[in-house]
Amino acid sequence: MVWREAGSALVGRSSELGRLVGVLDAAASGHAGVAVVSGDAGIGKSRLVAELVALARAQGFAVLTGQCAELGDALPYLPLADALRGAAGDSGLAQAIEARPMLRRLTPGAWLDSQPAAGSGLTQQQLFGSTLDFLAEAAAGRPVLFVLEDLHWADRSTRDLLVFLSRMLQHERVCLLGTYRTDDLHRRHPLRPLLAELQRLPSVTAVRLGPLDADALSDHLVALGGADARAIGDIITRAEGNPFYAEELLAAEGLPYNVANLLLARVERLSEPAQSVLRAAAVAGRRIDHDLLQKVSGLQDIELEEAIREIASRGLMLPDGDYGYAFRHALLQEAVYTDLLPGERARLHSRFTRLLDSPAELAYHYLAGHDLPGALAASVAAGRRADRLGAPVEAHDHYDRALALWQRVPDAEQVAGIDRVRLALLSAAAAEESGATHRAVAQIREVLAVERPTAEIWERLAYYLIDAGDDAGAVEAAKTAVHLATEAADEEDDHGPADDQAERRQVKNCRAALLARSLATYARALVWSPQHGEVEQLAGRALEAARASGVRDAEASALITLAVVADIGGDRQRAEDVLTTAAAGVPSGNLSIDLRAIFSLARVQYDRGNLADAAATADRGVDLARETGLTWSNYGTDLRFLRLLIHYTAGEWEQAGELAAGFAARVGRLPEAWLSGYALFVEVARGDPIVEERMVWLRPFWRDPLVSYISRTLAAEHALWNGDPRSAMEHIDAVIAVLEPFDPGMIRVCATGLWALAELGQHPPRADDQAKADDLLRRAHQAATLGPGSGTRGAMGVEGRAWLAKAEAERRRAGGDADPAAWRAVVDAFDFGSVYEVARARWRLAEALLATADRDEAYAQWRQAVDTAAALGAAPLHRALTDLGRRARFPSPSKQDTTDAASSTATSSPSSSAALAAPPADHGGPAVSLTGREQEVLALVAAGLSNREIAERLFITHKTVSVHVSNILAKLGVSSRTQAAAYAHQRGLLP
Repeated sequence: MVWREAGSALVGRSSELGRLVGVLDAAASGHAGVAVVSGDAGIGKSRLVAELVALARAQGFAVLTGQCAELGDALPYLPLADALRGAAGDSGLAQAIEARPMLRRLTPGAWLDSQPAAGSGLTQQQLFGSTLDFLAEAAAGRPVLFVLEDLHWADRSTRDLLVFLSRMLQHERVCLLGTYRTDDLHRRHPLRPLLAELQRLPSVTAVRLGPLDADALSDHLVALGGADARAIGDIITRAEGNPFYAEELLAAEGLPYNVANLLLARVERLSEPAQSVLRAAAVAGRRIDHDLLQKVSGLQDIELEEAIREIASRGLMLPDGDYGYAFRHALLQEAVYTDLLPGERARLHSRFTRLLDSPAELAYHYLAGHDLPGALAASVAAGRRADRLGAPVEAHDHYDRALALWQRVPDAEQVAGIDRVRLALLSAAAAEESGATHRAVAQIREVLAVERPTAEIWERLAYYLIDAGDDAGAVEAAKTAVHLATEAADEEDDHGPADDQAERRQVKNCRAALLARSLATYARALVWSPQHGEVEQLAGRALEAARASGVRDAEASALITLAVVADIGGDRQRAEDVLTTAAAGVPSGNLSIDLRAIFSLARVQYDRGNLADAAATADRGVDLARETGLTWSNYGTDLRFLRLLIHYTAGEWEQAGELAAGFAARVGRLPEAWLSGYALFVEVARGDPIVEERMVWLRPFWRDPLVSYISRTLAAEHALWNGDPRSAMEHIDAVIAVLEPFDPGMIRVCATGLWALAELGQHPPRADDQAKADDLLRRAHQAATLGPGSGTRGAMGVEGRAWLAKAEAERRRAGGDADPAAWRAVVDAFDFGSVYEVARARWRLAEALLATADRDEAYAQWRQAVDTAAALGAAPLHRALTDLGRRARFPSPSKQDTTDAASSTATSSPSSSAALAAPPADHGGPAVSLTGREQEVLALVAAGLSNREIAERLFITHKTVSVHVSNILAKLGVSSRTQAAAYAHQRGLLP
């Protein structure tokens, strides 16, 4: 039977298609979405996707399609490269790709001669950022459908890219669609963690394809040409709802074979040349280009065309775009490949090694063809290419494979073109860049165990141990590196003829560069250690050696370390000067260090209160990150957060809010959790509804000290704004448990805890609460003065000093001491440009002034705070100020001339103005005769407050409260406070 493709509409999948169309429509309207289609082999995933692609194209979508291949992790970003190649015919997409060098690297014929100015980890972040930017630009003109097929074969870098895009795409008109085979997913399959991560995202729609029912399968077979009802019934029974199996049974005229034999039976009906072509194609994978197929088959043009036509007529392999051919189903390719004899398979793989130029593909075919020297050389080349593409996981795998082959290949160093130590260092570097720092450390220790130790090996071990958090191990490793590098630098090279002077100078310069890097790493390792006092001298030596040998990365690293030392010592002017030098020089050759220098400079400028300078420096760093595709790198995100913080501090909340909106709330990885936490600064202060959602997603990451510090401290503020000081204290206690005692952030944490204690305070204060308050203030002072090593720290920056002043003022408030002088000090301390914190301090100052009967000045401070809160959109603060104004009976700002608010604040007398809030609505009965103040007192009586507490709350005397209570009892006709409270509840008199 000649195979023919079904011409009928898609059958039996209307529900599944409807769900996918829903995701597609949402993307078209500006809500990016992800759909994952799963099912057993042959169940109809590709047919369903083809239907969706046709619908998307009819609606004006740009469609990108990428296919994964069964080569393991050998070829990084294969489906992305496939999709980019397919986009070449679309001029708009092609221009967008051409404008992004990181994407150009993946297109056919791309030249990867130059090593990027970043490790493969940063290069990967560049590629991710470029891909996101490319999709966003394409979607600005028309919606985009990006299909990734056969994810069960996806490489690690592709899987990471899919997770990144799934989280970062929010309002772009993009729909991501992936497919995978469920029957291929064993318990430890690498796709399983990705699927679990995606399933947590509300934007992800999972569509599972089950077997077709009998009616749908019958319709499908009839559309394919089936006419015999009995045969169709038999096929339906045996196919068990699998449409591909049913198609093969129909084509084989119902022969009783299992799936593999069924497929091979159709192959065996081909002529010998056609079978030969099919076997060669199966070795290549599911797809193969025409020219390559001709070369590997050895057939002439006419012979190949006849063979291909015969194969296509049987529906075994079909034309695939303009590039070549593809097996109609992956099961066909697998069956043909598995049926090859061992010798036949090895010979075909060897043929491919003479025809291909991709190192990763060569490594795969050399290994399959049992050519170990070829596999070693190709694996090293594939690792280098993966490094340059920004695929550190795949680079590490290739290097590791080369190391595994090393002992089995004679003259391995000559074959590989690299010595074993250098290869191991490359493998460790790739492991560290991929986040497997423990693997990098283990690999370096293995090298130290079998090779002659060198300063370079020890320096790399120290570098990785710093990242792994093994401070003691890092110090010892770095110390050894400096010792060996110093010995090597002092050696005299007297051997050799005089005409080798140039080579000897080069060797001497390399040794000097290694010494510079070793010293810089040693200094960095000691910064937070008990040997902190040695850091400045070591960093100075590193700087001198780096400049002498022209090693820019070591020079920048040493400058940054010197700035950290100056910052800890309180000499921020020197820190800023040193960092200005580090950030203003020529590029170091290491983008990570360049961004780190710019970020550190902006942070020091911020700490000094130079907000304008800090903003300009941060903008420069953000621009560099964007230009180099590192917007989503660690320092790229740090710079954007710092820019948000500067906007927030300067009162530019619209800009801060725009940045915060770009930090996804639905996080699944630690760097995303850091960013989401940063967004809480402005969102908690505005009382945005998204705060609760962010908190839910951040909760699993609270074990991380940085996430805990940022999100839980702000969660405490959120709880305080919502009247829950006990929850606030729980958050504060949790943060204190994970922060180092010398961390400057501890000051803000303790100040917030003291705020919570003041809200919890009893009158008179309880002894245990006062002890807790004393402990919090002690911790705040300790963080302001305690430093690493010697245990001392220089003067804090302006913000640190302001928070310490606030902690001291809150301690007084927690003890029942309304001290205007303490809160004036807080206002003055935050007046370096921190608009919101000045307003919050004025709120407390107004309260303190009221308690000391200075109503005019209290009103002036309150009015300024109200104006600021309104301008910022700080809803929680504005509500608190409104409540204070009501209790103090200040005139409502809305009743003043808003065109001259400052003048009104200076001249108006609050005692001569109308009350802020009107009395409650008339509920009938005696309540009609209660004054506004009496209704306020009644509400507080019903809440169980004593006369003393009511007096403090309303800023009136104890005697005045007694008079109001007596009047209330008389007007309500009751004899006790309890009866008054019950009456008020019964009559609905309480607000």
